[in-house]
Order: sequence, then structure tokens, then C-alpha cells
Amino acid sequence: MKLSFRWYGESDPVKIEYIRQIPNMHSIVTAVYDVPPGELWSRESIAALKKRTEEAGLHFEVIESVPVHEDIKLGKPTRERYIANYQENIRRLGEAGVRCICYNFMPVFDWTRTKLDKPLPDGSNALVYEKEDLEKMDPLTGELNLPGWDASYTKESLRAVFDEYAGITEEDLWENLRYFLSKIIPVAEEADVKMAIHPDDPPWPIFGLPRIITCEENLDRFLKLVDSPYNGLTFCTGSLGCTKTNDMVKLVGKYTAMGRIHFLHVRNVKILPDGSFEESGHYSGCGSLDIPAILKAAYDNGFDGYIRPDHGRMIWGETGKPGYGLFDRALGAAYLNGIWETLEKTGKEG
Repeated sequence: MKLSFRWYGESDPVKIEYIRQIPNMHSIVTAVYDVPPGELWSRESIAALKKRTEEAGLHFEVIESVPVHEDIKLGKPTRERYIANYQENIRRLGEAGVRCICYNFMPVFDWTRTKLDKPLPDGSNALVYEKEDLEKMDPLTGELNLPGWDASYTKESLRAVFDEYAGITEEDLWENLRYFLSKIIPVAEEADVKMAIHPDDPPWPIFGLPRIITCEENLDRFLKLVDSPYNGLTFCTGSLGCTKTNDMVKLVGKYTAMGRIHFLHVRNVKILPDGSFEESGHYSGCGSLDIPAILKAAYDNGFDGYIRPDHGRMIWGETGKPGYGLFDRALGAAYLNGIWETLEKTGKEG
């Protein structure tokens, strides 16, 4: 495995030099954050990120993410310009040595939680999705302040995009995704960049908007849309694992054996009885997922891609970007290192 760590650039409270101090750290996961979705990333910005990463003694090989413009998801005629820009961004990143791009195809909202700082019994706080609270919300009349929401939307522009999605079915979204993949995967093959879609988070419809990267049946369908080793997954255990209907150990083993997991996000979640969930420490006993069994499934099936500890709690008084502090993610990285080293020393039959 190639251990990696997400870094939000120079404005990130977590210094890249601190990330370098985590044992076995291989790569920085980052992006160009000051360019609107659908526009070109300059070669100068990409080169600056690469230089900063390599000066810190780390590899510049994973981008999370190159956002997909909403017009592509909607299948509008204007998508052609945005797809052309996406193709060029893949080429430019490939030229710079990037080997994996994480992206998602979630309409309007990215990952969604109802609270950023729920106190846990141990005194830490974590991101949480409370089903009852979400069901009370109306994004068209309430405040646009939940995580995963694009803050650039005004109420008027958000209502307009909701109106556009009113005519989009799940099958329409599948077709728009197929069209997008048919245009970008050949470019990714030429640039030697693995494309890795992130599951919907959470993996069910939000506010009536369709979501399709949610379960085994849909992952199978996705991989067949363009059947190429460059069309793969960012397998996020916390996103797919927040529902008991997804068997994390089985799915990791299956898609690793197929060579289609290019990026592995590992975090734990505690599934609550009412369909809510809260994020927890990476250690298996803190949540509902069996992290050692998940990693063993990856190891036994030959996983050699990029892996990162995903969202962490805020612990030890740390402040910063919710879910993306240094301390708990560093603990998560150490936990993953320990499990993986044990698997390597004991072998596949251990």
C-alpha cells in the first residue's frame, strides 16, 4: 500500500511538514482549490503543488479532487466545454506525475452531515449524520451551512438547479455518467492516470436528488459503463459502510481482486438504530466496521494502491477543519500501518 494524507494547501492548519513525520507516509493528496468547477487548472498551479509536496519529502501522485461541473451531471449541451476542460486537466496532471484522480458524481451536494462537532463520550467530537434533523431541513428555504454544500449557491441559484434536477431520473444520471466516462477514460488511458470515483456519501438520495454510486449492484454497473482498468473506485469504507446493507469486507475483496480499487479511504463509522451514523475513531471497537478484516481483504487480493486515513475526530483540544485535523488522522495512519505490517509479516494465510 502507499500511505497518503489529505492536505488542503498552504491555508490548511495542518502543516505539510507535520504530515511528513508520520511513519511510512508516501503521498500527499491535494488539489488546486482556487479554480471554479469545470475550469482549467494552470500548469503553474499544478507545478507549484508538486514542488511544495516534493520539497516536503513526499510524492505528488494523487489528486482529490477534480470536480465535475453540474452541467455534466445534468447532461446539458454546455457539458461539452466542461468535459473538454476535464480532459485537459487529466492530461496536465498526468504530465506532472499524478497517477490517480478521485472525483464524485453526486448532484449538487457532496458529503453531507448535520453536525460537525458532536461530543463523544471520550471528550472528542466528530462529524455526525442525524436522520431526523436532516428530514426537517429544506435546502431551498433554510440556511446553506451544512458540510458538503457548495457555499457559492444563493437561494435563487440553488432553486434553479433543483428545478433542473426535477426532470432528471436515476437512469438519466446513469446515462450522463456513461457519456462523461466515454469521453474521459480514453484520455486517462493515454495519460496513464487512474480515475477513481468516490461513492455517494451517504449512499442514499438527499432532498429528492438521485444518487447512484451506493451499493454493490450499482458499483458493478458503474464499472461496466466503460470497462477499463483506468475506470475504477475510490473505495470509501465510511461512505459505503454507513449502511448495514453494504458488506465492506466482501466488497473490498471483490473489487481489489478485479484491480478496480485505485484509492482506499479507510475510516470507521458507528451506525445508529434510527439510520443515523456518527464518525468515530479508526479502531474497530469505536464503530461498526471491522477495519482489520477490511484491510486483510485488500491485502489478500493484492492491493498495492493508495490508501489514506479518512475523516478523524477532533481530539486533544485541536481546532481546525472539521474531520481533517492532524492528530486523529495521524492515529488512524498509525493504526493502518500496524495492521498492514502485521499482514505482511504473517502472510496471506495469517
